[in-house]
Amino acid sequence: MSEQSRKQLRKRIAIIAGGRCEYCRVLEYLTHYDFHIEHIIGLQHGGTSVASNLAYSCAWCNWKKGPNIATILGREGSLIPLFNPRTQNWFTHFEPNENGVLNGKSDIGKATIKLLELNHPERVDERFCMIQSGFYP
Repeated sequence: MSEQSRKQLRKRIAIIAGGRCEYCRVLEYLTHYDFHIEHIIGLQHGGTSVASNLAYSCAWCNWKKGPNIATILGREGSLIPLFNPRTQNWFTHFEPNENGVLNGKSDIGKATIKLLELNHPERVDERFCMIQSGFYP
């Protein structure tokens, strides 16, 4: 893929995402770092570099997610897939409270919150400030 094609694909994914991380919904322009184009299904799992398998991701979510596509809830729970921003609606799986804590409305939401550590104190503080300013969710 040419550099120009990569730039066009990145721009397309950013537009689809509305300039937000597709996992935590933080706005890129309110952060200090550029967002990443992240493979929803990692290349090592057979994923490809096409728009339907790419997500716009903040550095934190991309770092925490890595190549993972699922996690286990509880000690002996079953394997739960992570949220897929191309095929699922964020509001079906997540709900922020007024203090910035994300609540999982489904096992997929709970699994994604757990693996991406979306309720880490720094992330909660960040969301709380955005909620207070009217920029979240």
